[in-house]
Amino acid sequence: MNLAASSASAPWASSSSDRVSGQRLIEIYRLIFLSRALDDREVLLKRQQKVFFQISGAGHEALQVGAALALRPGYDWFFPYYRDRALCLALGVTPYEMMLQSVGAAADPASGGRQMPTHWSSRALHIVSTSSSTATQLLHAVGCAAAGRYLSHHPEAAVKAEGDYRAFHDVEFHGDEVALTCVGEGSTSQGEFWEAVSSASNQKLPVIFCVEDNGYAISVPVEVNTPGGSISKLVANFPNFYFAEIDGNDPEASLRAFEAAAAHCRAGLGPALVHGHCVRLYSHSFSDDDKNYRAAAEREADALRDPVLLLRARLIGDGLATDAELDELERAAGHEAAEAAERAVAAPTPTVESIMTHVCSEDIDATRAAFATEQPVDSGDEKPHTMADLINSCLRDEMRRDPRIVIYGEDVADASRVKTLNEVKGKGGVFKITAGLQKEFGSDRVFNSPLAEASIVGRAVGYAVRGLKPVVEIQFFDYIWPAMHQIRNELALMRWRSNGSWAVPVVIRVPIGGYLAGGAVYHSQSGESLFTHIPGLRVVFPSNALDANGLLRTAIRCDDPVLFLEHKRLYREPAGRALYPGPEFAIPFGKAKVVRPGKDLTIVTYGALVSRALQAAQRAEREQGIDVEILDLRTLNPYDWEAIAASVRKTNRVLIAHEDMLSWGYGAELAARIADELFDELDAPVRRIGALDTFVAYHPKLEEAILPQPETILKAIVDLKRA
Repeated sequence: MNLAASSASAPWASSSSDRVSGQRLIEIYRLIFLSRALDDREVLLKRQQKVFFQISGAGHEALQVGAALALRPGYDWFFPYYRDRALCLALGVTPYEMMLQSVGAAADPASGGRQMPTHWSSRALHIVSTSSSTATQLLHAVGCAAAGRYLSHHPEAAVKAEGDYRAFHDVEFHGDEVALTCVGEGSTSQGEFWEAVSSASNQKLPVIFCVEDNGYAISVPVEVNTPGGSISKLVANFPNFYFAEIDGNDPEASLRAFEAAAAHCRAGLGPALVHGHCVRLYSHSFSDDDKNYRAAAEREADALRDPVLLLRARLIGDGLATDAELDELERAAGHEAAEAAERAVAAPTPTVESIMTHVCSEDIDATRAAFATEQPVDSGDEKPHTMADLINSCLRDEMRRDPRIVIYGEDVADASRVKTLNEVKGKGGVFKITAGLQKEFGSDRVFNSPLAEASIVGRAVGYAVRGLKPVVEIQFFDYIWPAMHQIRNELALMRWRSNGSWAVPVVIRVPIGGYLAGGAVYHSQSGESLFTHIPGLRVVFPSNALDANGLLRTAIRCDDPVLFLEHKRLYREPAGRALYPGPEFAIPFGKAKVVRPGKDLTIVTYGALVSRALQAAQRAEREQGIDVEILDLRTLNPYDWEAIAASVRKTNRVLIAHEDMLSWGYGAELAARIADELFDELDAPVRRIGALDTFVAYHPKLEEAILPQPETILKAIVDLKRA
């Protein structure tokens, strides 16, 4: 493509047939010009240091207005990106609301001053909170569309219920709704773009992907980002899609393309991708200067394709408006932008006291007494069950109770090819944790995902936005890293960054840990401290079957995202078995358990180290006469500081033991706080036990030396008692 080409000579230029009415073109012009006026006003405020960041949508307006006018705000769903001012304006976000976000006002309806300008959000309009991350929102749109289809097939799931997250998540759906998601052409290089397109294609989901192609990802031109310089050519063979490559500076071509895309989606034919060629008339942001990397001739050619100039010339040339009429329209739009800015600058700023609001749910406190139903019922089942069994039982009980729950991940279904279900035993996960659930609840509630961890979590965000409860599985903790971006920047942040407007209470189940004799580097990792460091994410790590059942039930019923860590070695350990406790058994978060009382020293631990600490404590008492108290944290974020403090005050010595590497591990935070707040209670320094600062090796001899063993803990107990 010739970057300096005019719209008239470009191969994707629109035809003049099927014209839009003059009155509608004038309204389109008003929206385009008002969007530009708001951009320019924001630039002025940045120069006056009244706003703190500015990024422009100038040049993208015609494409975006065309998309908005083809869809239905408050009916369809929208996952925009940061250049989509004209889109959101045409959907119904007001200039004043946009300016409130620019100045970071407390009354900013998108984020309450927490996000940069142009990070859109509106519950009423179905504009889902967007982040600065590129391409993450595409997977949310896919999950949202899948949720809409699910609700159409299961309208009973929309019924509200008291006592859990459903009381605070209204559900609405329409059988022909569409999800629109927008992205710059540079972001099509992201893996999440391809994961989203693949899933939408496979499932024939009603998602419209809008690629806003201005030829640059900051300073990187399209031919560097995209093989051949055209995303349309690369996606052309995806099945079930409607494709359109258009001149995005032409509002008629844009409107018609999006109308056709919406019709395709509403008819159930599959997704659509509209590739609009537009121009970036300003630098990437106020912090950038495109003169440093773009030739003057190229910038001048783009200026000739300015949709404001092109549409104004057409309106006058076709006799649809006069110079004077358009001058008056522009004056009114400029005044509206200026007035919105003036009001916003005078608006109150957020209070410092509000900072921690909406980090976690204020509606359901997962640490509350309502979840403390830790008395098992007599179910008549006298057979002790493994952790694997009781996790499966909890999932089964909760799915019977709550039709909003969907379960998916790699290999979690019994069999993707439904016709084979009557012939085969079924897979149900590599550890059989979800065995039999698809057979009981059907393939639209329990299903396999593609092998793509970011897609698993990103789509879950979209499901949860709609009020569903996705309980997803990452097959091994060792492979969670492709999903880290979605977990850290989207899942955990959604409630806080939207100032409580949106919440995504997803449960992510993850097998974790070593002690497998052969698990080696890529099937034995721990790393929980990387996730406890994320505000807004609950992290749970049970050590036995009964706790796993009760904590998972709380995770499912609560209103926060939860990382539920399941130690692989404990799945079928005989020592951790328990009777089935019934369908209402729950354990609140942040409540540790004394699994062995003692008076000489305290071991604070969790997960697979609990049983190893018990072995060491028994030997310490038998061989050394040392009486050890063991505290099982059960949840790592939040954790039970009161229980830790009470035990340390009782024993005056404390050893923190975890399976993960010692350096920068979870125990370091606990040790620091104990030393800081309980120093006067200590008779010896705080000690820690952890793995060597390396990876877990394949040979059992090496694994045994790397990971903490009962003998390691015993030696630490003896040394600490003598200190």
